[in-house]
Formats: sequence, structure tokens, C-alpha cells
Amino acid sequence: MNKKTVSSVLIAVIITALVTSAFAVFVIFPKLEENTSATVGDGIAKSSASGENVQISREDYDYLISLYEKENSVEAAEVTEPIETEDKDVVKVKKEDYDYLLSLYDKYKKVEALEEYIRENYYQDVSEVDFMSEILKGLFNALEDPYSVYFTPEEFKAYNESATGVYEGIGVIVSPGEDGFITVVAPIHDSPGFEAGLKTNDKIIQVDGVEFFADELDEAIRNIRGPAGTTVVLTIRRETEIIDVPVVRKKIKLEAVASEVLEGDIGYIKMASFDQDVAIEFRQHLDELESQNIKGLILDLRYNGGGYLSQCLKVTDMLIGEGVIVKTKDNEGNVDIEKSDAAKIDYPLVVIVNEGSASASEILTGAVKDNEEGIIIGTTTFGKGLVQTMLPLSTFDESGFKLTIEQYFTPDDYYINGTGIEPNIVIEDDEETEADEQLDKALELIKQEIN
Repeated sequence: MNKKTVSSVLIAVIITALVTSAFAVFVIFPKLEENTSATVGDGIAKSSASGENVQISREDYDYLISLYEKENSVEAAEVTEPIETEDKDVVKVKKEDYDYLLSLYDKYKKVEALEEYIRENYYQDVSEVDFMSEILKGLFNALEDPYSVYFTPEEFKAYNESATGVYEGIGVIVSPGEDGFITVVAPIHDSPGFEAGLKTNDKIIQVDGVEFFADELDEAIRNIRGPAGTTVVLTIRRETEIIDVPVVRKKIKLEAVASEVLEGDIGYIKMASFDQDVAIEFRQHLDELESQNIKGLILDLRYNGGGYLSQCLKVTDMLIGEGVIVKTKDNEGNVDIEKSDAAKIDYPLVVIVNEGSASASEILTGAVKDNEEGIIIGTTTFGKGLVQTMLPLSTFDESGFKLTIEQYFTPDDYYINGTGIEPNIVIEDDEETEADEQLDKALELIKQEIN
């Protein structure tokens, strides 16, 4: 083949490629050059301020208000009612309102255009798709923080119900792991999940055969929960093993605090969580134990996945004397120091923890350890050193969100996120025996302290 022939072939190939490319663009984007979004008409483009008011067409105003109601933010500005004019198709609005609404249009017109294009051209029916909720979820997903989440009204209601300690499910505390998988923090003692053998750091990869990842945690939880008496099958990755674990759901009524007096007049308090008002409950149990003249206290925080910081601070303050409980730092580097007063228990304290002790449990543990107000035994804790705030969006609907706003440090400035707290005395609980080696060791230690 001579050079001229080669050149002719190459030119033909290039022309064919260009034609094919143009055809592909036309096929994939058949309306790309058409107006695919609701546009603001000439009324806005040609509007001018008259004093403090701007004249705008009723059609444009209604469109901007619909955008405001749909896209407004948590701190949305308040827009006043328009002023009617003699022309029913024209209204006057405050200049500041006009500027604000127009800024919303400029900010969200791409979203509007894409949503409309999808609705008109996607190959399947999307009438049931809640685009706005997914957009709002995307705001939080962009943070790449598994603990910051937007909740739809249904999700927010379910989250609040679980915080009360009463719901139907399997009784397992889960968290979005940094590895991208849903991670079991702690199975609640005597819950269906606990009885089924779920363990801390198990990775839930499927629920009833449907695959879920960490960024789909809330949807996974909705599928894990269900009517009492029904069964859910969790596919678990445990180290290198993949296993299916069937769990029968039941009504979970979490007993946040339980107590008893052990041999040798040793008080024992088991805390399952730091839920709402748990500090009051803890105080009641502590008073009851003290009325029986206990000589020491064992606080069991094993598989306590945490809860409200405010409750943790109150409980910790009851146990330790004057000192720092925790230090929190915000995004500007401002450090807030939470302290306890001088009042404290006047008998020896031992705290039992394990890999399922997380968040608020670790704050209490760190405070006791760093202030040398007791002995920590067990295994290294979970390692969650972040603080979230949870707020309802009641101004708009029944939705809400959870956002990481601070990181925390123990009194000695130890950042536990991802590493946890190592006990003063490390001791494993042998699952092959019926004995509770960690509790037995705690009893041994506290008796030594008393003597």
C-alpha cells in the first residue's frame, strides 16, 4: 500500500470517527441544546429597582419562590410577601428579597436543569425518586465522614425512636467503618444479635441478600429492623470468613443501667448506653448501692456504644473529683475543656471495657484513667474520638441531620480516634469458658484496693 493510499484511508477513518462522535453526542444528548430548565423570563432580566422595590412578573416570582421553598438552606433568609400591582401579571418585591431569590436561582439552576433533564429522558420512570433528599444526603456524603448524615423524616423518626431504647430489631449498635463497610460496634447484651453470635468489628456486607456499604448505613438499618418475630439474614465478614447469620427480631427495650451488690459488699453497675436521661437513672442505682454500704464499685462499660455527651459528663462527674473530663476542639482550633467538681465517690473504682466500648464510654474511661481515679481493665476500646450534634429541621419538615462538629481528647491530650484506650490491665475474656475472667479480675483488684 503506497503513501497516498494510506493517507486516504486515514482521512476516511478520521471523517468516520468525527461523524460517529457527532452521532453519539446527538443520540446520548438528544436535547442538549434545548432549554432543559425552567427559566426566569425577561421580567427579571429587565427589572429595575424603584426605591426599595423591584417589579417582577408574577410567573417569575412564583418560580423563584418554588425554588426557595425547595432549595432553601438551614439558615434560609425570610422572604416577605410581594406587593400586588394594578397589573395582575406583575408584582413588586423588596430589593433585598429580589437579590436573595436571584442568588438562589444562580446557585441552583444547574440542579434544576439536570433534574428536569433526568425526569424527561431517563429510560425508566423516576416519578417516585426523591431527588431532593438525595441531593441533601450528597451534601453530607461530600464530607466523607461516616458520622455526618442527613435523615429523611422517616429516618429521623426511626433514629429518635432507637435513642429512647425501645424499638423492634436485633439490638446491635453499628457504625460506618472507615474501610467503607458497616461495622458492628457492640451487640447489646442478651439481644437477638448477641444471642446469634454477632461480634464487635464484624462487617455487615449484606442484609437479606442485598449488598450495603457504609454510606448506605441508614437504609441498611431500616432493612435490619422489622416486626418482632420475623427473621433477617445478615451476611457477615469476620476477618477472612464470610458467614450468614439469621437473627429473629424482637421488641428491644434497652435497660440502660442495671446494678447489684456482689460478694464482699462490692457494688456492680452495668451501663449499656448513655441514652437520654441515663444520668438520672445512674444516680438512682448508685444511691441504692450506697444505701447498702458498698465498699467499692465496678462499672461495666463492655459493649457500651456511647450516646449523649451531656449524659456522659454528668455520670463521670459523679465518679471522679475535681479535674478535666474531656477536651473538645472545633474546626477553628478552639478548645473547650469540660471539668468535674470536687465531689466524688469515696471508695475504690474499677472500670471494665472492651472493643465494644465506644464514644461516650471512652470519654468516661479516659477521664478515670488520666485522673488516676480508678483502674481500667479489659481490652482496648473501640476508638471513636469525634463529637456529633443532631438537629431537627422542623422549620421545613420532620427531617434532621447529624454532623460531626468536634474532635475530643482525653485529659492528657490523647486523641483516641482509630486507636482506642488501652486499659491499665489488659485481660481477655475467654469465650470458651463460662467464667467471666474480666469481672473476676475486677473483683480481685477491688478487694485488694479495699484491703
